[in-house]
Order: sequence, then C-alpha cells, then structure tokens
Amino acid sequence: MGRAKILMFDDDTDILELCNLILSRRSYDVFTDTTCINLFETIDRVQPDIIFMDNWIPEHGGIDATQRLKASEQYRHIPVIYFSANADVHLLAEKAGADTYLAKPFDIVELERIVADTLANSRANSNE
Repeated sequence: MGRAKILMFDDDTDILELCNLILSRRSYDVFTDTTCINLFETIDRVQPDIIFMDNWIPEHGGIDATQRLKASEQYRHIPVIYFSANADVHLLAEKAGADTYLAKPFDIVELERIVADTLANSRANSNE
C-alpha cells in the first residue's frame, strides 16, 4: 500500500496551502484544485483515496459536484469529506451525499483525525 492520495477542491488558496503543509508532513500526497471545472478529469489524473469538497467551490458548487461524484458508478467509492465554514455543514454534507464533513475553521488534530478515520473506514469497506 503506497502513500494515500488526497484531492482537495477549495477556492481558498490559503486553506489549500495550509492543508497541504499539514497533510504532506503526515506522509500523504496532496493534490489541490480551486475549481470543479474539470472534476472528473482531475480525479482520473490523481486517482485519490479521499476527496475534500468545499461548499463554495466555483463552477458546480460543492453540493452539485459531490452529488455528481456519488451518482457515478466509477467514482462513488471515493470517500468525500465535505468542507465548509457554514454553520450547517453537517446538513450540507448530508444533502450532497458526502461521507463525512469537517467544519472550518478546524484544528490540525481534527484534520489529521478525519483523514485517518476516513482512510481506515474506506480500506475496511474495500476489504469486505
């Protein structure tokens, strides 16, 4: 099993840089995109183990982009962590069909925990 790949969609480059710094230090390969214009092409190129999806991502928006992913036979297995500063992030994640969510602002421990838990759950499900 190689290093896990994390793909993050967020239009806030500061958030992307911060997450990249934190997660790269934990031996994850992090890829980022500031729009969902080429959603499926980006996923095909990266082959991520986890996707972080911002609510306000340009082009489709996080809800639509996540729903498109989860409706796709090819991509629905990839866990999506919905990522938002909205107070109702849990409801947005549910509406989108995301696997879980992370509210912004977040702390480093919380970010690391949700990635580790999501990877563990995903790997357990793929071994069933």
